[in-house]
Amino acid sequence: MLDLPLIWAGLIATAVLLYVMLDGFDLGVGILFPFAKSKEERDVMMNTIAPVWDGNETWLVLGGGGLLAAFPLAYSVLMPALYLPVLLMLAGLILRGVAFEFRFRARNRGRKFWTQMFAGGSILTAAAQGLILGGFIQGVTVENERFAGGPFDWLTPYTLLVAAGIVAGYALLGGAWLMMKTRDNLHGDARRWTLISAAAVGALLAAVSIATLLLHHRIGMRWGIDLAEVQVRWDMLLPRLAIPALGLAGLALIVVSARRGSHVRPFMGALLVFLSGYLGLAVSFMPMIVPYAIDFRQAAAPDNALGLMLAGTAVILPAILAYTAWVYWVFRGKIDAESGYHH
Repeated sequence: MLDLPLIWAGLIATAVLLYVMLDGFDLGVGILFPFAKSKEERDVMMNTIAPVWDGNETWLVLGGGGLLAAFPLAYSVLMPALYLPVLLMLAGLILRGVAFEFRFRARNRGRKFWTQMFAGGSILTAAAQGLILGGFIQGVTVENERFAGGPFDWLTPYTLLVAAGIVAGYALLGGAWLMMKTRDNLHGDARRWTLISAAAVGALLAAVSIATLLLHHRIGMRWGIDLAEVQVRWDMLLPRLAIPALGLAGLALIVVSARRGSHVRPFMGALLVFLSGYLGLAVSFMPMIVPYAIDFRQAAAPDNALGLMLAGTAVILPAILAYTAWVYWVFRGKIDAESGYHH
């Protein structure tokens, strides 16, 4: 028999990871927009993501819709807990989408306005996702399988720190993407942005990790670190140290390869940093789907519903993956200000 709740937990986790990595770089391009030197540079930055940006958001729909369909109890608890940051994220995504389309058609003053809106929408979306993640990590107040906290429980200094980390992380992905896609002066600017973002990400990752261990002892216990008793269980901690080591390797790859002028490796390094953070979350929370109250088996829909949805997903998911891979393949290579993509 298939373990349907586990399969669906894996599917949703994968969809969210793909969303963060793929939409992360195009949000990052928007976050870096204010630092571009000219209108022409911003046009090139836009053109690097124009073929793929809306397809990247498919994974958010799959992650959010999958949570509602496969784990309705988790959805019913998490949504009221995080309504405001979720609404902020949606507002940011809508603003970005509108600005993206309108900016190409606008004249001078209008173009300047939509440029600012695109940057603002990107920063708002990234910060809201950071607040959602921070609110998730610090846990949700649950009584009788219902949300029992306040509407602003998610707003704490800790969640603001996580939000800053996500904004820096997306800027890193955006800078590395632009290094891969652009030439000449813009490539040099992207390299500088990537190195600055990498330094910020390293510092913020360290700060978030320390804050998490200090504030949320249950996560520390998962890693074998008990700060209350000042004890470390090395048998638990040592195998898990491979995860932060992966993140450090990613940061090292970004810095070394960017300094050497590599075009593709910094982006690979940025993806490794995000993968490391994601694996760290998996170790910290599995099998909890609503920290620290409900695990994914408690929250799962009945098996017959999960099985029916899995049959549909087995058809749709390969089609989405194939289409995504095809688009990235068609629009591979560098982009020029005059002619757009060429291979």
